[in-house]
Amino acid sequence: MQENTFVCNFNLVKTHTVKAWILQEPGGIQNMTLKDLPLPAIAEDEVLIAVKSVAINPIDVKTRAGKGLYGVLKADVPLILGWDVSGVVAETGNKVTTLKKGDEVFGMVNFPGHGKAYAEYVPAPAGHLTIKPADISHNEAAAASLAALTAWQALTPVQKGQRVLIHAAAGGVGHFAVQIAKYRGAWVAGTASAANRDFVLRLGADKHIDYNAAPLNEQVSDIDFVLDTLGGDTIDRSLEVMKKGATIVSIPSGLNEMVSQKAAGKEMQGYTFKVRSSGKDMEAIAGLLQRGILQSHISHIYPFAEIPKAHAQIKSGRTRGKIVVTLS
Repeated sequence: MQENTFVCNFNLVKTHTVKAWILQEPGGIQNMTLKDLPLPAIAEDEVLIAVKSVAINPIDVKTRAGKGLYGVLKADVPLILGWDVSGVVAETGNKVTTLKKGDEVFGMVNFPGHGKAYAEYVPAPAGHLTIKPADISHNEAAAASLAALTAWQALTPVQKGQRVLIHAAAGGVGHFAVQIAKYRGAWVAGTASAANRDFVLRLGADKHIDYNAAPLNEQVSDIDFVLDTLGGDTIDRSLEVMKKGATIVSIPSGLNEMVSQKAAGKEMQGYTFKVRSSGKDMEAIAGLLQRGILQSHISHIYPFAEIPKAHAQIKSGRTRGKIVVTLS
């Protein structure tokens, strides 16, 4: 009954335009405009998602401003920003066998390519998606896409019993990283403001580090693995508290190019990192969500018409957990 109703609505929308946020040129929030576009076509290995929720990430804001991935995507202008979606499969390509019409799915689409997530309907490779657990909301699922996938992939080297340091532990990537590191059996310390102390400890961290209270090397030592989500001099401070042979993985491009050389100079290992779309990894994340091992913390929810407000909130740098936009 529900599927028939959905198909009826989908057939109706085929005769109409769909709304999407368009970026004609990089710059301020005012450069994004809400427009009506034709329903997007899909390739043989893609599905069309009727979007229920979209998550907003710092990379969205950087790309909109002409940084981030704008250099990679500028040939595709006008752009539809965004990569994190959760919704319902409305149509499948001829070669798609893993998903069917009516499936509830989520994932990070086409990263680091053109995701086109800020739209009512999004074409997505089936291999970038997984089935959304039934007891997880679309908001929670969208939130657990790019940020959770980044934490999952970046923390691959972490082993049981290691001492792990997560920077910006109350943020989007950080709050998932704390949970995943604990799941992998690590002892975890997380940096955050004093206001986020209780939040970081509730995530499962063994130690909260107030970055304003004292230098890092006075608060923690003997670290085996560092996840750096900030870059710059955070790398130097992290190396001071790491063991010989320890590893630091640094995420923010443009702020981490020297991490390998700096680490090598102290007999440590340093790597830059970029997340990649992966349906297989999303399936692992879905399993953790379903089992309650991983939880999305959503601090702000905006309607689709207020995506510019979501960008302003991200840019403030004071977001706990994730920001989500809802279309339903």
